[in-house]
Amino acid sequence: MPTQEFDPLCLDNQLCFPLYAASRELTRRYKPFLDPLGLTYPQYVTMMALWERDEVKVGELGERVHLDSATLTPLLKRLEARGYVTRRRSAADERAVIVSLTDEGRQLRERALEVPSCIAGCVALSPEEGAQLKELLERLIAALA
Repeated sequence: MPTQEFDPLCLDNQLCFPLYAASRELTRRYKPFLDPLGLTYPQYVTMMALWERDEVKVGELGERVHLDSATLTPLLKRLEARGYVTRRRSAADERAVIVSLTDEGRQLRERALEVPSCIAGCVALSPEEGAQLKELLERLIAALA
């Protein structure tokens, strides 16, 4: 019986494609929950990082959320225009820009508390499967870094 030859360019044989498709679909699911907060998904991720650690250098924030400065800077400008963050030059190193939450940015956290549970309701994985997938993805990210 002839065996089908492995095609390295077959879409079904790619690791990157299901990751890409799942990422796009999951991000799309966030939209109805983030729209009332006035946030895009990258802005939401950035705000979560700032809720964990306020007063952080832009470079450190970019590393935390896996965004380069060309993407992060305009995103921060939009968050600043909305009144959620401020940006200022570091007194210790004028090359560094420090991002800080405003009171309004801190209060936004309370309004965002329900987002994770809303998203969990959209995902067809058990909590254990979700934890396993997250662990595998974190290992993949670390291996690629």
